[in-house]
Amino acid sequence: MRRNAEAPAPRRDTIAAVATPPGRGGIGVVRVSGDRVEDIARSLFGRLPALRRAVHCVARDAAGDEIDEGIALYFAPPASYTGEAVLEFQGHGGPVVMQALLAACLDAGARLAAPGEFTQRAFLNGRLDLAQAEAVADLIDAASQEAARSALRSLHGEFSAAVDTLVCGITELRARVEAILDFPEEEVDALHRDDAFERLARVRAGLDDVFAKSRQGSLLRGGINVVLAGRPNVGKSSLLNRLSGEERAIVTALPGTTRDALREAIQIDGVPINVIDTAGLRESRDEIERLGIERTWRELERADVVLAVFEADRGITEDDRALLARLPAGGRRLHVFNKCDLVPAAGAGSRVGESSEIWVSAKTGAGLGALRKALLEAAGWRAAGESVFLARERHLRALLRARAHLESAKEQQMHWEFFAEELRLAQEALAEITGEFTADDLLGEIFARFCVGK
Repeated sequence: MRRNAEAPAPRRDTIAAVATPPGRGGIGVVRVSGDRVEDIARSLFGRLPALRRAVHCVARDAAGDEIDEGIALYFAPPASYTGEAVLEFQGHGGPVVMQALLAACLDAGARLAAPGEFTQRAFLNGRLDLAQAEAVADLIDAASQEAARSALRSLHGEFSAAVDTLVCGITELRARVEAILDFPEEEVDALHRDDAFERLARVRAGLDDVFAKSRQGSLLRGGINVVLAGRPNVGKSSLLNRLSGEERAIVTALPGTTRDALREAIQIDGVPINVIDTAGLRESRDEIERLGIERTWRELERADVVLAVFEADRGITEDDRALLARLPAGGRRLHVFNKCDLVPAAGAGSRVGESSEIWVSAKTGAGLGALRKALLEAAGWRAAGESVFLARERHLRALLRARAHLESAKEQQMHWEFFAEELRLAQEALAEITGEFTADDLLGEIFARFCVGK
């Protein structure tokens, strides 16, 4: 459903919003987009600013009273962010001034923009595809420098280009298959069959590569949820403090000090990590501690990686084994033996023959480098130095559906009609990523999560 960039944009309401975050700032921006931009500019400034030039203007309300002075910029369609006429005024960033400027725009004929409506119009007018539009929000929300770089690559169209390459490969293959279907079965040359399946293999390999990069990028976008779990006083809070580099958690010799989940955002090699310290797992009659333990189990259900923490000088006790047996099945888990400084012969880092065992000392910091590396590997991060795509969950699901259809096509070697249908379904799944085929309700859900003014 992506519009052609050369097609005339449909007439829509003129929208306006404050494009800078709420609060005080040195500069604030009010943005207007739509057919009535020229009228609004004349109402506020007495003239339409010169095209694509920063022009000093005095903004006035409907009564002619001065509101602010600053810089106005005018962009004519279709060479603007939204593909429509766009006016931006950069004034002093006080909330009262910004709201007065916005009110003047509304009085002059605009309406208040919905969240993400400027970017939605850029998509509908063919200025961006859907993956690029989502990258705008991802760039704003990036939690690390690496995530910001990946979002910028998607905004520049790298992700869309990779998907379009897959779509083109499937389109060429579908054309070959349709040609085969036009001839009786006995006239289908073996060379045509081999060529079709060779092409299918190349498309599947390309899809696997795009999915791997997208799966990596999804870790950058959402961060990795890491939950520290174990008995009281094994050093979970001390480990959190070491990983964060700050005294975030209270550490005492008294069991049960941590009674609620404590979250700390850190970065490891540019990858955002949400480390969650939890109440020590044990039977307790204390009502507050018991509620904290219940929250611990809920956090464990949602964890990407569980760091099961033990005491190096005691090893895995019977109580530890009972707790391990209750941990969610199928999740990624690392066994972390803390307080290795109490067992000098043990050393620190990964144990020989046990890649899931990490020996550390939260007191001295020994073994923390090995723990950070193992944590990223357990979450599925592979620092290969290649570009990754800051993919969303819907992108991953679309790629998985396309891969399933291509896998089904592989099994239809003697049934070309079914082969062709699986190719069509795979192509549609991929086209959802860039917005070629997207339901209106999905568009509403995507852009509703944007900030107002973007």
